[in-house]
Amino acid sequence: MGTVLAIDAGQTGIKVRVREHDLVFPGIRTHEPLLPQLAAVAHAAIERTGAEVSVVSAGVSGLTTKEADAAEFLARIADPTVREVILAHDSTTSFLGALGDTRGSVVAAGTGVVTLAVGAERVARVDGWGYLMGDAGSGYWIGREALDAVMREFDGRGPATRLREVAEERWPDLGQAYIHLQSADDRVSVVASFAEHVARLASDGDAVSQNITVRAGGELAHSVETSLRRVRSDDAGERFAACAIGGVFRSPQLLEAFASHIAASELDVTLVEPRGHGIDGAAALAGLAPQHPLAHAVSIARA
Repeated sequence: MGTVLAIDAGQTGIKVRVREHDLVFPGIRTHEPLLPQLAAVAHAAIERTGAEVSVVSAGVSGLTTKEADAAEFLARIADPTVREVILAHDSTTSFLGALGDTRGSVVAAGTGVVTLAVGAERVARVDGWGYLMGDAGSGYWIGREALDAVMREFDGRGPATRLREVAEERWPDLGQAYIHLQSADDRVSVVASFAEHVARLASDGDAVSQNITVRAGGELAHSVETSLRRVRSDDAGERFAACAIGGVFRSPQLLEAFASHIAASELDVTLVEPRGHGIDGAAALAGLAPQHPLAHAVSIARA
């Protein structure tokens, strides 16, 4: 196998690894076609590193069945040295980066969230349905809950919260905040940015932020447990690993709530540290065995 250019594409940022180079590009624009964006990132990475790339492998947030067209991706790259491209949903690459061949479940929670479980024979994906229809417990979900709490206080419908001060720093006139937010091209990342403030204020004792944080941890644990129930076999002694990755787990209170739910599960689940990251999983796509349970979820095209 020649030089691999690995792409870990999320809404907040796109990470690229080729040889000894690790690059970062702006995140996916979800309202625009995906494959042209990925091809542009591949071109930019090749140009910046000067690498002669033969394989491009990508794990992509929100990848749809229609977009998972490796042949079109290869055609858009249109580089004679690139002989193979591999496309997968980022749940697949998150799992490979975090757990490798271990049976278990990986929940990857950043701006969005997706959970993937791999059993002896079955694979199950839970959530990852985007900020409008799902992504429970994600950075966007937390931010949306925070802004809801702010406007409830503003109206007199909810308790006081220090999150209001954060919102007023961005929008001094809260009565007009929704207009500014709805018209912003980066509204998804703006909403998700409030998750960091929720984590900070939860640690500082803000009751509203603590409530949001605990509920987010519960949502993420529920997704993990659900995914494992869907892949477990008839083996009564079956054991699983669970791994939590992504920015929202930097919140100590959220991680504590998540771990508490996992510990109380009737399943035999052990919470473990990730072996690597999504970019490691994207690189691992290039060596994924055809018989691996995840192989069916990968689109491959060769020149």
